[in-house]
This record gives sequence, structure tokens and C-alpha cells, in this order.
Amino acid sequence: MSALHIFLSVFGVIFVAELPDKTALAALVLATRHKPLPVFLGTALALTVQSIVAVLAGGLLSLLPARPVHIGAGLLFVVSAVFMWRRKEEAPDDAHATKLAAAPTFGRALGTTFGVVFIAEWGDLTQLGTAALAARYHEPLLVFGAATLALWSVAGLAVFVGNRAGKFLDASLTKRVASAVFAVLGAALLVGIV
Repeated sequence: MSALHIFLSVFGVIFVAELPDKTALAALVLATRHKPLPVFLGTALALTVQSIVAVLAGGLLSLLPARPVHIGAGLLFVVSAVFMWRRKEEAPDDAHATKLAAAPTFGRALGTTFGVVFIAEWGDLTQLGTAALAARYHEPLLVFGAATLALWSVAGLAVFVGNRAGKFLDASLTKRVASAVFAVLGAALLVGIV
């Protein structure tokens, strides 16, 4: 099998698997609240590290107990939802000052995004798929490159859509929607649906 065929196969499988994934949804939601660059970089970095872990672990990664990982990720999403929902908005007359004071720094947005995506990706279908593909093809660098590029592509789409949606929605509504999405994802992880 040619290197191009392996690359395209891995890219296609991982891209399609990541589209409806919780990590893509998390990136989309975070992009409604933060600037797109730190959200994309945090997501890309977390997905890159997870791809490295998956490729290094190969087929052995699938032996990790998925349920405790999903419970931990679910709790993270639920806690994030509660904090988002409870965060107070300032009065409209102080909107400019509030925006400057409340705007997270580049590093904080990047770190938050990295943490959420990194934890959410553990035991994920795309991580397990990358491990399985690395074990199948015995081409770790090729599988890593294709999987990572596919994950970055989906992350870029999610951040673009989330950033655009965030500009058209009221900040209070965006906060409520984001916290509801995180709560639903967290509950789904806790009960084992995703």
C-alpha cells in the first residue's frame, strides 16, 4: 500500500469521525466565548499531544478503561457548565470596561481550551482509531501526520463556525447556550452515551 493511500485513508477516517465529536463541539463552543486563535491553538496542541499518545501506544491504548476516562471528562464538562452559567455579567453602562476586564488573556484562553480538549479526547473514538491505524499500518509518522492534520482541519472548522456564531449572538445568550451544551455533553459522558 502506498504512503499516499495510507495518508488519505487515515485522514478520511479521522476527519469523518471527528466531525460530530465532543471535542469539535467543545472547540466550537469555546470559540463563541474567546478569540479564535488561542482556541484553535489550544485545541490543535491538545489534539497533537493526544495523537502522539495514540500513535505511541498503538493498539495498547484501547486496553485503558474507557469508563473512568469518560466519567472524568463528563465531570469536567458539568463543572465548566456550572461556572459558565453562574458567571455574572456586568451592567450595560460598563460594557466597555467590563469587556476589557473580563476578556481572558491569550494564555488563559489557550490553557482553558487545551485542558478541556485534552481531557475530553482521552479514550475518544478518534484517539482509539488513530492507535488502531498506527498498529495496522506500522507507519507511525505517516499515521500521526494524517490523523493530526484531520483533527486540525475539524478544529479549524469548529473554531471558524463558533467564532462567527459568537459575533451574531448576544453574549448572555451565548453564555447560556454554551453552558447548556457543556452540561449535556457532561451528562452524556457520565451516563455513557458518548
